[in-house]
Amino acid sequence: MFKGILINKDDNGYRAELASLDESRLPDGDVTVRVAYSTLNYKDGLAITGKGPIVRAFPMVPGIDLAGTVEQSSNPEFKPGDAVLLNGWGVGEGHWGGLAQMARLEGKWLIPLPEAFTAAQSMAIGTAGYTAMLAIMALEKNDVTPDKGEILVTGANGGVGSFAIALLSRLGYRVVASTGRADQSDYLKQLGAAQIIDRATLSEPGRPLVKERWAGAIDSVGSHTLANVCASMRYRGTVAACGLAQGMDFPASVAPFILRGVTLAGIDSVTRPRQDRLDAWARLGRDLDLSVLPLISQEIGLSEVVQTAQQLMQGQARGRVVVDVQR
Repeated sequence: MFKGILINKDDNGYRAELASLDESRLPDGDVTVRVAYSTLNYKDGLAITGKGPIVRAFPMVPGIDLAGTVEQSSNPEFKPGDAVLLNGWGVGEGHWGGLAQMARLEGKWLIPLPEAFTAAQSMAIGTAGYTAMLAIMALEKNDVTPDKGEILVTGANGGVGSFAIALLSRLGYRVVASTGRADQSDYLKQLGAAQIIDRATLSEPGRPLVKERWAGAIDSVGSHTLANVCASMRYRGTVAACGLAQGMDFPASVAPFILRGVTLAGIDSVTRPRQDRLDAWARLGRDLDLSVLPLISQEIGLSEVVQTAQQLMQGQARGRVVVDVQR
C-alpha cells in the first residue's frame, strides 16, 4: 500500500482526497518509481479543485512532475536504483502522476536526474523552471542577446515567471517584471528584476502597434496581455508564449509580425523531445543559481496538497510548491 492524492468524479460529485492505494491499481508502464518529491503546479491546482477540464480519466492521481528512484524496470534505459525525473507527458491528466508515493510510467517519459540537483532541488525547479529555460533557449535561437534590449516577463510571481527572471538576470539581460501584486516587488527584485510594472498596463484591450520597447518577452498569461506584448516588441523581437493565465484567446493583429518581423514562439513543455529536455536541464545545471531556490519555493507534505491547491487557485501562493510525498 502507498499514499496518494486521488481524484474521483462520480454520483457523489467531484472530489480530491488523500487515499491509501494498493500497488495493483497502478497503471501500465515499464518503469515503477518510488517517488521522493513532486510539485503542485497551476495545472495540478485546476485538476484537484475541478476548476478546469484537466483530468481525462477517473480516478486520477494528479502531479505533472516527479523525482524518485526506480524500483522495477523492464526498460533497458533504466535499472533499479536509478534516480529519475519526469515533467509533463500528460501525467496527472490521462495517466497517474507524481502526487503519490509510487508511480508506474513509460520509460520514454523519464530522464536521468541531473547530477547538479538533488531530487528536492529538481522539483523546486520542476516544470516551471524547465519551461522558463525552454523559453530562454527560444529567445537565444532568435538572436535575442542581452545587448539587444529589455526583456519583459509577464506573470512574474508565478513559477515560470520567477525562474525566467532569475535565469535571465544571471545571463546578463535587463529584466522588467509585470505583476498584479505590488506587494511582491521586493521578491521580484531579489530574483533580479530591474523594474516592476503593473500588469494592468498590459491586460486591457490595446492597439495593434504601440511604441517599440521589448527586445524579447516570456509570457505565461496569454489573451490581451500577449497581444499587447506583441504590439510593443522591437523590430525582430521574439515573444516566447508558454501560458494562458488570463485566457486562451489571442485578440491581436498581424501588424507586429508583418511590419516589425516579430516572432511568436510557442513553448510546449509537455511532449518535448527527449534531447530538448536533456539540453534544457543541462542548461539549468549551468545557469541557475541554486541559492534562489529557497526564495522561489516552499515545501509541503502530501497531506497538505488539497488545501494548498485551493490557495493556489485563489492566487495566494507564490513561486513553486514542492511536495515531499513521503510525509
